[in-house]
Amino acid sequence: MTTCLQFGDAAPAAPDDPVGIYLHVPFCAHICPYCDFNTYAGQDALIPRYVDALRREIASWAAKLDGRPAATVFFGGGTPSLLPPDAVASLIAEVRRTTAVRDDAEVTLEANPNGINQAYFEGLLAAGVNRLSIGVQTLSSRGLRRLGRLHEPIDAEIAFAAAHAAGFRNLSADFIFGWPGQQLDDWAADLEVIASGELGGAPIDHVSLYSLIVEPGTPMADAVVRNIMSVPDDDAAADMYELAMDRLGGAGWLHYEVANWSRGPATMSRHNRVYWRNGDFIGSGAGAHGTLAGERWMNQPSPRSYIESLTSGADPAASRERLDDRAMMGETMMLGLRLLLDGVNADAFAARHGQSLEATFGPIVRRSIDDGLIERTAHGIRLTRRGLLLANDVCARFL
Repeated sequence: MTTCLQFGDAAPAAPDDPVGIYLHVPFCAHICPYCDFNTYAGQDALIPRYVDALRREIASWAAKLDGRPAATVFFGGGTPSLLPPDAVASLIAEVRRTTAVRDDAEVTLEANPNGINQAYFEGLLAAGVNRLSIGVQTLSSRGLRRLGRLHEPIDAEIAFAAAHAAGFRNLSADFIFGWPGQQLDDWAADLEVIASGELGGAPIDHVSLYSLIVEPGTPMADAVVRNIMSVPDDDAAADMYELAMDRLGGAGWLHYEVANWSRGPATMSRHNRVYWRNGDFIGSGAGAHGTLAGERWMNQPSPRSYIESLTSGADPAASRERLDDRAMMGETMMLGLRLLLDGVNADAFAARHGQSLEATFGPIVRRSIDDGLIERTAHGIRLTRRGLLLANDVCARFL
């Protein structure tokens, strides 16, 4: 396991730490068969009205935040790169008008590799985006077809080269492993490119590697049930994950979260660390989730219903709940143990929750240490490599 490094990465966040801001863009040109996100195809005509509604919701934040600063802004989807740069610029401008956004804020936009070019990326940079997360998924043409993706491997290379030429210096790539029919050699080929640190001749500064989860209700789940396709079993997926850890670790990549690697501390995802530290974040847009001062909400999932709510002045939230202390402490453990360098900080836990980590979870911690799943650090606890391979089971002990 990597030696404990102090990058301000431990959980939990303090109640007055800067918030993150998430803006959901639910539109897609095509819904991939494995996707269960809140996304909609064939509704692009709604985008102008949707952007107007999103601006209205953003404008309502000021009273809730009461001057509390924001350190990150994240455009997720869906396919945020369907938004024209001027729409992105108007949303960022509204965020900055409404919220005390730090001058050095990380502003990320997710993009698909197809249908974008250097001019588009230059427009995003001028709009205020300073980080891109590009959905590569795999560099195997066969894998892209199995995943139902519309782009080719060359499109990912072109996208990275165009983004770098436009001036972006913080580029992240998303990959999926465990897709139907994937073999270890297929994954090793993707890892060879990732480990090199370049794609399309441009630097890869950060990578997220996700094991495919076949979600119930998706077309892929139906195909698996009907034996039309099969996915690698849990043992094969674990082998792929271990290969990623060994290959990227050997190439000098920093494995700082269960599914995330960076070239160094400066290119860790600052926005996602808000989530992993169980910090507050504002979620806006159709189906977006947010949490602030112990209250959690989810917005109307339908873009049309969301637009109608904001247009009429109604609350766009479909549900709200207030978490009790025990639930919040469990979530701190579930999320914080995903942070592989610092994990959960005992002093920060006591300051946030009003009781010590030992008093709250002492027996579970000790049993997990005896099982070789958790280790103590100078400041708290974190997963061992064995615990990392069983992370979901370990985190479930605290819920």
